[in-house]
Amino acid sequence: MDGVDHIEHTDGTDSGIGDTRRALGGFLRARRGRVAPEHVGLASGRRRRVRGLRREELAQLAGISVDYYVRLEQGRATQPSPEVLDALAGALGLDAAERRHLATLADARRGPAPRARVSPLLQRVLDSMDRFPAFVTNHRLDVVAWNGLGAELTGGLDDPDRRDRNNARYLFLDPASWEVFPEWEARAAECVGQLRVAAGRYPDDVELTALITQLSSLSAEFRRIWDSGEVVMCAAGRKRLRHPVAGLLTLDFETLHVPAAPGETGLIVHVFSAEEGSAEAAALTRLAGTAG
Repeated sequence: MDGVDHIEHTDGTDSGIGDTRRALGGFLRARRGRVAPEHVGLASGRRRRVRGLRREELAQLAGISVDYYVRLEQGRATQPSPEVLDALAGALGLDAAERRHLATLADARRGPAPRARVSPLLQRVLDSMDRFPAFVTNHRLDVVAWNGLGAELTGGLDDPDRRDRNNARYLFLDPASWEVFPEWEARAAECVGQLRVAAGRYPDDVELTALITQLSSLSAEFRRIWDSGEVVMCAAGRKRLRHPVAGLLTLDFETLHVPAAPGETGLIVHVFSAEEGSAEAAALTRLAGTAG
């Protein structure tokens, strides 16, 4: 996938869907399953029945007791010290982004998600960007604001009967999303990865838990990607979108983070653009004339 920080894969044995408090154990188990024994000086062996490291092997590498590590995975020990987290991260070979996610999951001070608010200034900024498709999401992937070109490019956000304004439900429950996003698998993996990050950050967000549970019950694709997909962070890159009038477009995109005010959650502005003089730029200009 373009423009994302890759963080995690899971093995599906305990996905934590609808139970975000078990996310720490699920993350550790997932990363343990991805470490090849031979890469840390252990023999793989033909009789090995687990993928990756065994619990006792990881505990030994991290210098902690097997019992304590088992309790971490089972969600019975939920506040490991920074030293334990650092030892586990080193044994698992986590990168900086993965270490941040691990620390977030282990933070007992996580609370319910604050509300999201779109200020009048932010909406005016969006409306002034008439040459750049743009929309704004919260941590649940609800699209909470957009401009006309952004609404039209991404499947018709202006009309709630045409398109669900939650990007996750749109991707997994509306077959029209496959037409809008020809690289659907990549977009779906991004979507699941972002929900995982949000679930780790806001374990008491009942709306987020309900969304994840709904998607799990209604979409086999969601369950598959949740069990084997990556945790990702929005960044920048290129994406392909298809519009019935403008056709297939390959566009640059950037994500801009709006800082959170006290009691509110930060928002993410997604902006698309095309190189000056390109066929995509001409197509966006034509589309802007019809988007209103």
